[in-house]
Amino acid sequence: MTTDRVRGCDHPAGCHTGEVPTLASATAAARFWLLIEHAGPWASHLADCALPAKVHALIGGATELGIRPQLIRPPLRRRTTGGGPYRLMVADTTAPVPWLAEGSFEDPGDLDLGSLMRGVVPESCILVKEPVFLVCTHARRNVCCARIGLPIARVLGESQPGRVWETTHVGGDRYAANLVCLPHGLYYGSMSQAAAIAAANAYRHGEIVLDRFRGRAGIPEPSQAAEHFVRAHTGEFSVGGVAVESTRSDGDVTEAIVRHGEVRFRVVVERTAFAPCGTACADTIMTYRLAALEPFQCGTPVLT
Repeated sequence: MTTDRVRGCDHPAGCHTGEVPTLASATAAARFWLLIEHAGPWASHLADCALPAKVHALIGGATELGIRPQLIRPPLRRRTTGGGPYRLMVADTTAPVPWLAEGSFEDPGDLDLGSLMRGVVPESCILVKEPVFLVCTHARRNVCCARIGLPIARVLGESQPGRVWETTHVGGDRYAANLVCLPHGLYYGSMSQAAAIAAANAYRHGEIVLDRFRGRAGIPEPSQAAEHFVRAHTGEFSVGGVAVESTRSDGDVTEAIVRHGEVRFRVVVERTAFAPCGTACADTIMTYRLAALEPFQCGTPVLT
């Protein structure tokens, strides 16, 4: 069992202010999502939360399959969590057409996680037509997530009624406040209230705001970086307007072929350290720099 205590904000200077680069920091492993409504309290880790045994079993099964479990709750009210029914949502963020579905279950074990892994909407779930927005407010994981995230969740909930949820840790405490847009799994970090509203409004119109955009969950970080630099180069902000077709890596250097409409770009990115204090800071942040970006032509040299 882990120790349940409130973590302070011990990240380097520049975190939470927008000064630290956020690009290519979305959780690469989070392709499939499981959202479980639970009013709380939330311990620092899901395994330590006071949840019914059936819910813990569902979380354990999801984790074994590589599905990311999250606890969620409405930002403007608290509903007492009883023995059921349980409101559950599932999402596939990197399907050809990403989707989100929800259902109500007397027994959470009835949710067919195998269907989710096959990219099929589980029985007893229905597709959700509107976007869902998650704001990390997990104080027991990091106090800044609640201090910065709670006001954003409440303001965003007022502008997007019924579509916004507080959630447990989504990855990247240093980027609090964190916002995740489902079903595409778009991550934003170091958000202000105005930035969160702008990002949510853009997503509802099928677009990305590049400022404070961390990337898309479920794809490798170098691919997130390559997409970011092509968007910055072309001004293409539609969610599906840019896609990585192939990559090849050699150490910290990755070459990607990125499609933008009928044009393909050869993009080379390099993983590098960012020291917030401007010196050889012990707690550096890894990010990516652009090494090359050019229209792709057959015969263009590739990494060897």
